[in-house]
Amino acid sequence: MNTTSRTRPRAILRIHFHPAERTDELYGQLLAVVDGISSRVEPLPADWSAYVDLTGALTYWGRDAEGLIAVLRLRLLALHGVQCSAGAGPTRSIAAMAADATPPGAATVVRDDPYGIAAFLRTKPASALPGIGPRTAKTLARYGITSVGDIADTQLPTLQRILGTTAARLAHDRALGIDERPVVPGAAPRTMSASRRFDRDELDPDQHHRAVLGLVQELGGRLRTSGEIAQALVLTVTYADRSQTTRTRTLAEPTAHTPALAETARQLLTALGLQRARVRTLTLRAERLRPAEDAVHQLTLDQHDDKLRRLETALDKAAALYGPRVAGAASTFPRAGWRPARRA
Repeated sequence: MNTTSRTRPRAILRIHFHPAERTDELYGQLLAVVDGISSRVEPLPADWSAYVDLTGALTYWGRDAEGLIAVLRLRLLALHGVQCSAGAGPTRSIAAMAADATPPGAATVVRDDPYGIAAFLRTKPASALPGIGPRTAKTLARYGITSVGDIADTQLPTLQRILGTTAARLAHDRALGIDERPVVPGAAPRTMSASRRFDRDELDPDQHHRAVLGLVQELGGRLRTSGEIAQALVLTVTYADRSQTTRTRTLAEPTAHTPALAETARQLLTALGLQRARVRTLTLRAERLRPAEDAVHQLTLDQHDDKLRRLETALDKAAALYGPRVAGAASTFPRAGWRPARRA
């Protein structure tokens, strides 16, 4: 564990709120309570949680992490009747793992020393480590790597042959308790959108599907270029009379993979039941963006899906050289439920 660069132990908190009913107003009120303990709060509204850097607050309040979390839990319960579950540790990944393993009304604290970190991490299953999804864990298990301790003990070159260079380095570092990502106060989740305005009011459902497919391809390319993944898609339809309809759907897993985005976009469009609606504009928005390195889906055992991902990479490079509309990965979409375009 690299501790030489830090002058004092870090204390990062991941807190999950468990209210009876969820409203944006209540979430803001809960964040205000947390802000009363530490001003370094990073909201995560997608799952009603937040990261909190307690490092400076420990000195200010003259308490240890357990005592300060107890005060915070008591305030949330007394002021708003909301239970929470909390996990704390020296890094974001350890705090997240501790919180995931903690039931509502309780807290788990991992101390910032090599023995405490190793005792917490090493016995956890590989899938508990952020960035290791079920498929990746299954692949690791084929090589006898089933726990976080196994990942830590495996030579980095061996992991790189299994997972790839970037994913292997992240997994190895986090298995050793190394994660220097800071808490970013007040960082709102990013969004990214693309729109298609028709030259005339469009009644043809096939044209609606083609337009949304084009928006999916554009967003997928931009997400991959920026190194981000989306957790949800929002489709907004503007009609001839300027009225609008909006539908939102959370993705099965955060992704920038075009076929996965296309399947969710298709479901959104189908749910609207436009039929012969006079559509003026279609807007597709990717919401709750996160760094691609946080993706759970690191690799796949589906050879066809793997080929599609390699094709995406080639098309992204072509788009960067010759423009975004030079080519489209049409072969990726029938498997996601899209109807093939009819030739004139």
